[in-house]
Amino acid sequence: RLKISHLDSIFLSRVAWANVGGLPGMILTLKAMGLQRCVFLGPPKLQNYLKAIRLFPGPLKRMDLAVQLHTEPEYKDETMTVYQIPLTGKPLAAESTLPQSPGASTQGGNSPKGDTGPGSPRAAQQSLEEGKKKGSPKKTGGEQKCASRHPDLVMAFLCKIHPKKGKFLAAKAQEMGLPVGTPAILPIITALKNGESITFEGRELFPEELCTPTDPGPVFIVLECPHEGFVDAVCENETFRRYQEGLPENKVALVIHMTPESVLRDSRYQQWLERFGPGTQHLVLNENSSTVHNPRSYKIQTQLNLIHPEIFPLLTTYQSKEEEAVCSVPIVRGECLLKYHFRPQQEWQRDAVTVCDHDAFVSEALDLPNFQTRVKECKESLSAVPGNVGAYPEIVFLGTGSAIPMKIRNVSSTLVNTSSTRSLLLDCGEGTFGQLCRHYGEQVDQVLCNIVAVFVSHMHTDHHSGLLNILMERRRAFAALGQAFIPLFLVAPEQIMPWLHEYHNHCEEILGDIRMITSQSLVKGCENVKPKAKWFVSALLENYDLAEFQTCEVQHCKNAFACSMIHKSGWKVVYSGDTMPCMALVQMGKNATLLIHEATLEDGMEKEAIEKTHSTTSQAIQTGMKMNAEFIMLNHFSQRYAKIPLFSEDFSEKVGIAFDHMRVRFGDFPTIPKLIPPLKALFADDIVEMEERKEKREMRLLKETALVLDELAGGENKEAPCQKRKQAKNHQELPNKKLKTVN
Repeated sequence: RLKISHLDSIFLSRVAWANVGGLPGMILTLKAMGLQRCVFLGPPKLQNYLKAIRLFPGPLKRMDLAVQLHTEPEYKDETMTVYQIPLTGKPLAAESTLPQSPGASTQGGNSPKGDTGPGSPRAAQQSLEEGKKKGSPKKTGGEQKCASRHPDLVMAFLCKIHPKKGKFLAAKAQEMGLPVGTPAILPIITALKNGESITFEGRELFPEELCTPTDPGPVFIVLECPHEGFVDAVCENETFRRYQEGLPENKVALVIHMTPESVLRDSRYQQWLERFGPGTQHLVLNENSSTVHNPRSYKIQTQLNLIHPEIFPLLTTYQSKEEEAVCSVPIVRGECLLKYHFRPQQEWQRDAVTVCDHDAFVSEALDLPNFQTRVKECKESLSAVPGNVGAYPEIVFLGTGSAIPMKIRNVSSTLVNTSSTRSLLLDCGEGTFGQLCRHYGEQVDQVLCNIVAVFVSHMHTDHHSGLLNILMERRRAFAALGQAFIPLFLVAPEQIMPWLHEYHNHCEEILGDIRMITSQSLVKGCENVKPKAKWFVSALLENYDLAEFQTCEVQHCKNAFACSMIHKSGWKVVYSGDTMPCMALVQMGKNATLLIHEATLEDGMEKEAIEKTHSTTSQAIQTGMKMNAEFIMLNHFSQRYAKIPLFSEDFSEKVGIAFDHMRVRFGDFPTIPKLIPPLKALFADDIVEMEERKEKREMRLLKETALVLDELAGGENKEAPCQKRKQAKNHQELPNKKLKTVN
């Protein structure tokens, strides 16, 4: 297990979304664990990126994020010294003759030699680069300077583990008459281990006599070579050459290559690999490294699949279609949690490598008390349910957790397939693309091309940090399938644009991939009347065959929105985003076919829900009842409900719980509530644990309330004798006054 609580320095080879896209989520996680400061090492663009993500609301603004550039002294900690090696690449020679994307130049040209046919990874990447270059909005002045196509800078890292002093040979020292076991031996040991000779009782003693040899400290290199334009920079680098000359003190134990197959096939790169000699290990990390990174997710889905195979389909994996390069030196392909030990012996360790044992997952579920019985009862009850399930619309939950990703629930994202060729994303948290890969496998490129719009409910990071990866993978997918590229409609708060502009101007060009429709302009009565905006909305409706797409502001953070879509055939889907109970949402969602509503917290935590501006389970259900929704799916569960939330008394035949990779059609509404008994059997231990936590919390609240009442009662009791004495005194004074008056 890797503990991120120990993480305070992050090294980044370049500023591309594939490298930095996970940073906001990682920083939020570190912040939640109490870390106040983090140091980033990498290329200069990194400063621009960190400045850009500070535009996000919340904890990112309050974190101390420092950048250490390659022009500054080397990084050093108690384990090693790290040297940054800048590598400047050249544009790909084939860039002027790339396959064209719509919006790109229409000039013709011959395809370059090699693996560049339509749909090949290289052609897809080239089309991505060209499309970004040509398809982006025109810029002027400083903006033009920021986003111009200068050769990119990649940072490699040469890491030297500190030398380890030799071990003092106590037995031999005792044989030689040294005062082993007494305080007098300590300065002798220190001197010898530091490589100094000493004189003891007239005899000179040398370190090599009484200590094992010093371990000079292994060297390893972390290198990204993004494409062939960087190969010369790598091969001609003087620092690398010094470590290929065979000197014992410069022997490299391991080189980690973050390189595509096209680079590995390059003869120049292969010759460079050979120069390290046979004692160097080579680890390759790229899209061909097919490994399951989260077996827990596969395990849960396999077990849910036993309950209902259609609603809980088995997960798949995405395999790269590119043929693996054959290298002239032995290489190791990356696997999740594969380890390389530098000390005491240099070796690979695979004991923690993640594996998925489908049969073991099934056996574990079948051995649970009552599980098989509940599944059997569920299937018998479902035989009486009408089987009229239309294929569309289809709702696929990709992320049903809140704030930060969990092992089983990713952060917010829901795919709505309105037809076999059109899909829409409701929120797009970090990891959305990975979830699509696990759900659709080889079909993921077509699914990406089907996505014509993304709705982002608000600016909290867990709802939009997967967007840029979707944009880039979507453009790659269009090129890979040989389809004409179409920009994506982005329905989001207008506050997202400064972040997108900042990233576009200083990191990678992305604005050519989106057509912006502000959420504010879709609120009833606030519609945008500008011709371009009206055309975008009209095109959005036409693409999905919708009669209406509407938003309303909800009670969460500033500029948080819910949305409602009404299809021309009559169905209506409403998505709450994050919100407390909200009348505007009830009004907009009247008579919804399906309400997807957040239920971050359990009943009994209403105070916490108000503090965090979220809803409890019952509040979400009551919102659905008020709008007369036909069915309610609850999602966006707190991390405290990793597997399943606690059930509310308000649960009925109109309510379901969302799980990642759950697939729901309108015809499934009668089925979903019948799944609850087997779900309770599958997660029985977790439910017991949550109920115990709830009881403890309620007992604590009762004790706190009792203490407050006691304090109040104690105060009243102190006041009571005073009141009585005062009243008695008044009674005594009153007759005296009367007497005085009479007299």
